[in-house]
Amino acid sequence: MSLFILLRNKSNANINQENNMTLLKSVHTFHIPVMGLAFTIDSPVRVAQYGIDSVISIMDDDLIEKMTAFYAEKFKQPYEEISLKVDDFRAKRITNYLNLLDTVVTQKFESFKSELIEKRTQLEDFIAILPTTSELKIKLEHLIDSGKNNIMELKTILDHHFSPGSIDVNIMTKIDKDNFSDDEQLPVIYNDAHAALRGFVNSTTSSSVVFSAGMNPRLYSYMETFDAFYPNANGQFQKKIILKVSDFRSAMIQGNFLAKKGLWVSEYRIESGLNCGGHAFATEGFLLGPILEEFKNKKDELIQSAYSLFTNALASKNKIVPNEPPVLKITVQGGVGTAEEHQFLLDHYQVDAVGWGSPFLLVPEATSVDAETRKLLADAKEKDLYLSNISPLGVPFNTIKGMTNDFFKSQRIASGKAGSSCPKKYLALSKEYKKEGTCTASKKHQDKKLEELEAKRNSISFEAYTKEYNSITEKSCLCVGLANASHIELGIPIKGQAQGVVVCPGPNMAYFSREFSLKEMIQHIYGKKEIENHTDRPNMFVKELGLYVSYLSNQINEAFEITPQQIKKWETFKTNLLNGIDYYKSIFQEKNSKIQNDILQLELQLNKLEFNTIPV
Repeated sequence: MSLFILLRNKSNANINQENNMTLLKSVHTFHIPVMGLAFTIDSPVRVAQYGIDSVISIMDDDLIEKMTAFYAEKFKQPYEEISLKVDDFRAKRITNYLNLLDTVVTQKFESFKSELIEKRTQLEDFIAILPTTSELKIKLEHLIDSGKNNIMELKTILDHHFSPGSIDVNIMTKIDKDNFSDDEQLPVIYNDAHAALRGFVNSTTSSSVVFSAGMNPRLYSYMETFDAFYPNANGQFQKKIILKVSDFRSAMIQGNFLAKKGLWVSEYRIESGLNCGGHAFATEGFLLGPILEEFKNKKDELIQSAYSLFTNALASKNKIVPNEPPVLKITVQGGVGTAEEHQFLLDHYQVDAVGWGSPFLLVPEATSVDAETRKLLADAKEKDLYLSNISPLGVPFNTIKGMTNDFFKSQRIASGKAGSSCPKKYLALSKEYKKEGTCTASKKHQDKKLEELEAKRNSISFEAYTKEYNSITEKSCLCVGLANASHIELGIPIKGQAQGVVVCPGPNMAYFSREFSLKEMIQHIYGKKEIENHTDRPNMFVKELGLYVSYLSNQINEAFEITPQQIKKWETFKTNLLNGIDYYKSIFQEKNSKIQNDILQLELQLNKLEFNTIPV
């Protein structure tokens, strides 16, 4: 019998217990966002027993199948391979892996709870990594201070106030490639993102799906077909929806779109446009601080607008209609690096939690990264971290100089064999040359592009030729490069063409310079132990502002020609940045502070930018 069938046969009592877990408030005020394909692929196994929420990517079913085999053997769980020949293999692989994680996390959590009850030192160490405001921490400290050694009372506290971290999943809505069988296009439900969603829904986890990279109406509509996304009699959801958004308007549009279908967004995860890891979706100059202020001021509007549409839709579908709006959380991530910033976000903007991404790449207990890449990240300085064009999606991508992927890619280019063999094809989204799609990082695609470029070589300048050549060949195979770190760290064989590792840290990585234990990182987040000297580190809002000023400057300098429409766009961008600067001046009012001085310097740089001449 397959692991899928074994775990789907859990008793109703166990499933009810899992649903009750979601009612408990998280003991931590931070979460670990998705990073790449591999870096958080097994984070729940590593940290969920401590109550830490984390997000895994479910895009790469090949990696997921390998992880299922690895962890099934490690934790002595049944495993039956799902090959490419199995019908709906992608969804079934994802379901199997999530079921395995659910089982392992539950076992590790119960074992950890037993240790807390039986070992006083373990309990004290656990209390030391909880935030000061945690109700669990307060009750545990009170029990210890009382001098009682009441095991039953301790067990009751843990049962009522402590639950494992959520096994959340991420789906990039853009990664929804059409799939084919014998040259025949399969129905839309077999598209990559659709299949991933189905794999998540069919799993035993009671957790959330995080949608990123904007709207996918077909995918959102597909959610309507699953009962797991609708509220039960207690107003709770077996599966919850989280949207990663860059501004309030996007949240309102997407939230209402889903509400009209009877689907509730349980959390809006606001991410900085540029001060983040991986793909960077720059706003039109809108900065994180003003965006958060708008969410704080208009949260009730967001809730009430969606609730009205939500209840009407549920009633029309004869579904259970909650008497009051379900819980809606606002969280934020992107560039946070100190306890002061973390607490400011919680206090000033009243967010429910803060995402800490890149720093956890240096925590072996939390993320899956090979030793060579961890050292590269630890040694990284500001100049080594940059916004690149290596992504086949055509979206700016934060990365780092010196990746092993760069080495192998350069070798192929030098030998006249640019491009990847493209074994996984998850990003084969370009329909320019074939209906099945090709990836712009693949050798097949680049060969055709370079052939076209060669045909017009004599009609364009050397500068234009070189620029276009580099633009074609700089694309990296993210499907393999972002997965290889786990293979290397866990000793899983890597087959096929050598791609090395692609890693996608945010600019914040420059301010963390060694490996850290999980305890050290958590104590840093909560201000109990500073793990780095951050005196030269700019405030996260200042850093983002600087990135946007540089982004605008580069847009101007790299333009071949400047049109009136382009000038108008840049002027709007600049105005939004200046408005953001005025906002920061109002909340950081201490004169001659480092933040104020840094903001003034960036304001001067911004005001020097001119749009009315063609750049030389």
